[in-house]
Amino acid sequence: MTATRRKVLVPLATLMVAGTVAVGSGASFTSTTASTTAVTSGSVTHVNDVTSLSITNIKDKDTVTGSVKITNTGTLPSTLTIAETADTSTFVDGDLKLTLTQGATVLYDGTFGGLVNGQTIALGALPVGSSTTVTFTVKLVETTNNTNEGKNASASFQWVSTQEAGSPLSFVPGYDALFGQGD
Repeated sequence: MTATRRKVLVPLATLMVAGTVAVGSGASFTSTTASTTAVTSGSVTHVNDVTSLSITNIKDKDTVTGSVKITNTGTLPSTLTIAETADTSTFVDGDLKLTLTQGATVLYDGTFGGLVNGQTIALGALPVGSSTTVTFTVKLVETTNNTNEGKNASASFQWVSTQEAGSPLSFVPGYDALFGQGD
């Protein structure tokens, strides 16, 4: 009887082991997907259409005007500033005037070279692809005399674009659903 039990138990044990292997060997459903996240930073660049404004043979009562147009050529909105970085003048103090305007807004109106070097003047927001124009008006006063004959003056300016403050961005449409973003 012991042999009969063994004959029954051995095949039964073999079936149980085979059943366990079958259940543990992939009897569940699976799904696999992949995704990629790509990141590109923006750029802050601008161009100015004039790099030098030159005035020659100015005389008393002359008013000379020139403009510089700054265009945001980057991929990020920015804010724009201008600053005088250096100046020299041999004119009698106060006789050579400079006015800087942006549209109807007067940015500076005073003596040529009278801006504090390095002090910035805010010109405002400059969205991508947009531009702004700053007009330089130089005047030699009417009351000048021979002491201003043969004199010269120069001033250097620096234009600086700075990215606007960052803000939360969404993934490109179509990817939002994959990452649980959006509506």
